[in-house]
Amino acid sequence: MRRLVGLLVALAFAAGAAVLTWPSAFGVERTFPLAQVISFRAPLAAAFVGATLLMLLFALIRPVRALALVLAIVFALAGGVNVSMLAQRGLGSEDMPAKTASSLRIMTWNTAGSATSAESIAQFAVGMQADVVTLPETTIETGAQVAELMRDMGQPMWAHHAEYGEYGITGWDATSTTVLIKPELGEYSVIQSSLDGSSNTSTVPSAVAMPVSGDGPIIVAAHAVAPREEYMTQWRSDLQWLADQCATDNVILAGDFNATLDHMTGMGVEGGTLGRCHDAASESGNGGVGTWPTDAPALLGAPIDHVMATPDWTVSASVVMRSLDGSGSDHRPIVVQLERTGG
Repeated sequence: MRRLVGLLVALAFAAGAAVLTWPSAFGVERTFPLAQVISFRAPLAAAFVGATLLMLLFALIRPVRALALVLAIVFALAGGVNVSMLAQRGLGSEDMPAKTASSLRIMTWNTAGSATSAESIAQFAVGMQADVVTLPETTIETGAQVAELMRDMGQPMWAHHAEYGEYGITGWDATSTTVLIKPELGEYSVIQSSLDGSSNTSTVPSAVAMPVSGDGPIIVAAHAVAPREEYMTQWRSDLQWLADQCATDNVILAGDFNATLDHMTGMGVEGGTLGRCHDAASESGNGGVGTWPTDAPALLGAPIDHVMATPDWTVSASVVMRSLDGSGSDHRPIVVQLERTGG
């Protein structure tokens, strides 16, 4: 009977470790509460390592030695796989090559509304030579101020936005998403369905900026709702809507997806991460670096902010900026450098 109980316990823990490590194999990567747990793969890996050490200590007790050793093996394997996944996605690279005439730099930063000053946004954007800046939770008033400050620093931008409700009445910063685009990319306009919400993310707005002139890419300033228990259905539909934006060519998505690569498993087509779009950070050494929250070390956070692009673009570098953790926002900005595929 003791052996049977031990076997059942071992199988239960092995199944739990498998679900947490490979949630997509069980179809639960976008299911509450697993979706929340797997957002933090580095702490999960650390927990498995800690459990391994604990089981090795229990193995010193003769009556439970066999079970403890089996569980130590299970937890060690799970911890190793999680660490391997993080390493494969990238644990941090800040090698940004010099920008060329053909390079396109995309910056995204969920500013948490008034928590981040327009001056901080403008200075960072100019310093990184950003051509496109997407700013979830940023009003058009702040966006216009950022554009003016950038103009005064020698890098003018056009400001566009989409919003739900009227900011100041709802009082929720997330009801607005702003995107700044360099004039050299051509004239842009946010499509009507973004403005009226007839085709958009469910609860907080995204902005689809289409080129009116020039050959610039379609820019989607993305903001999916957070996967709180009461918003799980909307969150899943938001991710699908974002994936659908990548059905055409020459698309760049950038913003707060409130989702890690694990949550997007199975949502890519033709080799993409989300729809036909591929994730820039994971292709350039930063896919395992947490962008939220800033009060946790970057390697222990959740990588939920992304820049993605269709195969028309090739990633040459990215950086998750950790030096701005005291700027006010609870998100870290990402900057990605892209090049036209094939030159």
